[in-house]
Amino acid sequence: MPEFIIFMHSDSATAETDTDWEAYIAMLHASGKFCGGSSIGNGHAYRDGRLIGPAFTQISGFIRVQAEDIAAARTLLEGNPTLQAGGTVEILELVKS
Repeated sequence: MPEFIIFMHSDSATAETDTDWEAYIAMLHASGKFCGGSSIGNGHAYRDGRLIGPAFTQISGFIRVQAEDIAAARTLLEGNPTLQAGGTVEILELVKS
């Protein structure tokens, strides 16, 4: 079954709570489609082996899921705290090479 990564951006209109995230992750676990994920902290950007400054991304976390296709992966956004707070999420297929 294909895997997808869902990126959450740090542009939510309101704060997301730990309780919201715990309930959402529990729902994903119960679906049997959860493959992992994590919050993402600060980092650095490098070019040609040299530090060029802080990381450019506004991505605050990611979740990996299994789904039949991107439409099925989209259904797993139901209850996503970032979306519920007015933020942006992206779904991308993880291509097997």
